[in-house]
Amino acid sequence: MRAEADAPLADARRWDAQLATLHATAALHAGRAAEPAAAQQARRWLIDTLGCAIAGRHAAEVRRFEAAMAALEPSGAFRFPDGPAMGVLGAAQLIAMAATWDEACEGHALAHGRPGVPLIAALWPLALQRGATLAQFVDAFVLGYEVGARAGAWLRIRPGMHVDANWPALGVAAGVARLLGLDAAGIVQAIDIAACQLAASLYLPVASGRTARNTYLAHSALLGLQAAFASAAGIDAPADALAHYASAHAAASVQPLPGPEATLLLDAYLKPFAAVRHVHYGAVAAQRLRERLHADTSVIRAIELTIYEEATVYCGNRAPRTPIQAQFSLSFGLAAMLRFGVLDPSVYTPERFGDAELRRLEALVVLRIDPALSARGERGATLALTHDGGHLGETVHTIAGDAGHPLDRAALLAKFTHYAARSVADDRAASFCDTVLDSADIDLRLLWQQLAPAPLAIPSPTTSPRP
Repeated sequence: MRAEADAPLADARRWDAQLATLHATAALHAGRAAEPAAAQQARRWLIDTLGCAIAGRHAAEVRRFEAAMAALEPSGAFRFPDGPAMGVLGAAQLIAMAATWDEACEGHALAHGRPGVPLIAALWPLALQRGATLAQFVDAFVLGYEVGARAGAWLRIRPGMHVDANWPALGVAAGVARLLGLDAAGIVQAIDIAACQLAASLYLPVASGRTARNTYLAHSALLGLQAAFASAAGIDAPADALAHYASAHAAASVQPLPGPEATLLLDAYLKPFAAVRHVHYGAVAAQRLRERLHADTSVIRAIELTIYEEATVYCGNRAPRTPIQAQFSLSFGLAAMLRFGVLDPSVYTPERFGDAELRRLEALVVLRIDPALSARGERGATLALTHDGGHLGETVHTIAGDAGHPLDRAALLAKFTHYAARSVADDRAASFCDTVLDSADIDLRLLWQQLAPAPLAIPSPTTSPRP
C-alpha cells in the first residue's frame, strides 16, 4: 500500500525542473520592478483588454450579468463607463467575461492561451479598490503574466478541453499576491493553492455554440483572487500540488520552460480582428484579395483555404449558428472579411451575421491541411479564389499583432477608440490611452475617472495580513 501511495509522488518529481523555473520566475519578479520594455507592454495590454471588455459588456447577456453583480454589492469600488457600481469579485468576473465576448482579446502562442485577460480582470478592480498606482498594477501584472505564460507552456490541456478555466488561474494567483504585497514564498503558496483546484473546462460549449465558455476566464480570475487572499491569510498547500496536477490531469509538456530572465510578455500578441488567432491568417489573405476584387464578392465561385492542422482542429466549425461558433470558424472569418472588409464585433450582430452573401461565401470554403506547415509547427495560410474572371491567390505567414509585427500606437488607440465608442467619447478614449502609455505613474482612481467620471464611493484600502 505504501508503494502505491508513493507512486504519484515519484512520478511528480519528474517535473522538478519546471517547478523550479516557475518558482524562480515568481521570486525574480517579486523582488524588482518591471523592466521598462515589459512595463510598456503591460500598459498596452491594459488598454487592449479594457477596450475589448467595454465593447463586450454591451451584449445583452453580459448586461444582465452586470446588473446582477451590481445588485449584490451596489456600493462597490468599480464601475464601467455608463455602468453601475459593483464589488471587486463581481467586477473581476464581468471584465473577464466581457473581454472574451467578441474574441478580440490577447494571447500567447507558447502558452496556447491568454494569460493576460483574467489577470487584468482580477487586478484592475482590486487595484482601484486599494488605491494602487499604475506602476504597482504593472509590477503585479508582469509577474502574473510571466508565471501564467510559463504555466500554459507546461500544462498543455488534454483533447476535448479548453484552457480558459485552467492554468490561467495560476498567473492570476501570482499577480494578485504580488499586488497584496506578499513575498516570494507567499506568491508560490498562492500558486500552489490554486493548483489544488484547477478546473477541467470543456471545449464542448464552443462546438455547440454555447456562451458558457465566456465564463471560463471569470472562473480563473475568481480562483486566482481566492488563492492569493488565502495565502495572505496563512492557508497553505502541498508544495508539489502543481506537479501532481501535471502528472494526473494535464497533457503536460516535457520541454524545458524558458528561464526566469526571459520576458515572455514581449512574445505575446494582440489581435487586429475579433476572432480566434487561427482565423486571422485566412482573414488577412481575404482582406488582400477583396481589394483586388474591388469588394465585389458576387463574382466568387470557389474558395479554398490551406492551413496548418491545429487551426482546423480548433476552428473547423462550419455554417456557424451562433457568434461563438463563428469566432472559432476559419470559413466564417474569411467569408466575413471578403463580404464586409472588416472582422470586428459588428459581424456578429444580427444585421450581418445572417447576411445571405456572407453565408453563400462561407458555404463555398473548402479547408485543406498543409502538411509541411503542420510538420514544422509553423503558422500560415494560403487562400485561393476562383471567380468569373479567373483565379486569385494569397499566402500569409505573419499578421499584425504578432511579437515581430506588433500593433503600432495608432492601431492600438484606433482599436480601443472603436471598441469603446458606445460608452466613451473619442476624446476621452484617446486621453485615457495617452495617459496609460505616457505617464510616469498615476493613481489608478484618477486614471479611471477619465473613462468613468461619475464619483464612486470607494472604500479605504486595507492591508492584507501575513502570518
